[in-house]
Amino acid sequence: MFYEWGLVLLLVLSRSYGFADASNNTLRNSQVDSQKLFASLSTGQEKPFDFLRVLFEGVIAGGTAGVVVEAALYPIDTIKTRLQAARGGGKILLKGLYSGLAGNLAGVLPASAIFVGVYEPTKMKLLEMFPENLSAFAHLTAGAIGGAASSLVRVPTEVVKQRMQTGQFASAPDAVRLIISKEGFKGFYAGYGSFLLRDLPFDALQFCLYEQIRLGYKLAAKRDLNDPENAIIGAFAGALTGAITTPLDVIKTRLMVQGPANQYKGIFDCVQTIVREEGSSALLKGIGPRVLWIGIGGSIFFGVLERAKLILAQSRPVIHNSESTKQD
Repeated sequence: MFYEWGLVLLLVLSRSYGFADASNNTLRNSQVDSQKLFASLSTGQEKPFDFLRVLFEGVIAGGTAGVVVEAALYPIDTIKTRLQAARGGGKILLKGLYSGLAGNLAGVLPASAIFVGVYEPTKMKLLEMFPENLSAFAHLTAGAIGGAASSLVRVPTEVVKQRMQTGQFASAPDAVRLIISKEGFKGFYAGYGSFLLRDLPFDALQFCLYEQIRLGYKLAAKRDLNDPENAIIGAFAGALTGAITTPLDVIKTRLMVQGPANQYKGIFDCVQTIVREEGSSALLKGIGPRVLWIGIGGSIFFGVLERAKLILAQSRPVIHNSESTKQD
């Protein structure tokens, strides 16, 4: 249901920006040599790199995919956050699993749009600069740059979301008002260092795994991948990366939800305190819901993302050389 909703949203957005309809033949005629196609976005034409077009299409596709994933999997994310925030044998509440969803969507939309909008043109530019055997490095670098750019929006959104998920605030407006009054503007960037410590390697690894597996599959199959294949690869890349980065996610959650109490002095103090008071296994709290959430989320995100980029590629206006000849 969420997949179809995302496609409907994408079509509305694309038409609102004046894209023309195109036939299915446009996609088939726009494929390039598979040996040159390291990027997941098919430019479809032998033309110079168009930064603004790639940026614009990335913004629309990324925003659409991000909203669909967040709306579909928010309850799993809430359970994961509560598991990680609970100290010792604290009980996990299963009420209010959608607490903070509306406010979070308001942040996820621009954050996802910024990430993909930065990632796509950066990736394509790096792939032009580096030799083919360094494509993985290009994907890693582009993922980290995209994550850093979107963190300016993602961190305040995450702070408000996680504090609402743990029952500290009843609504997003209350959360914003009270965080400012008690902690100042810097309260929205609580745990920013741990967020970057978690998300930069996460974004880099997830997108690199996805791109490299997808590239190898395309070269072996000698064809473009279909939606289920993109979704399966996205699920695998997301689940594996989510499991690897779980300890970083636990640290980030503890620092973000501590509020003005400041029970942890920083990243290293947080790690030492958790291990001393709860044991090293506490660094893997929430790994089950996290792997499930990111695995399913990766499936939906990359499935919607690839379909969105194909729809946008088909919707590009076609300029015929005959028209310019007539004008001359």
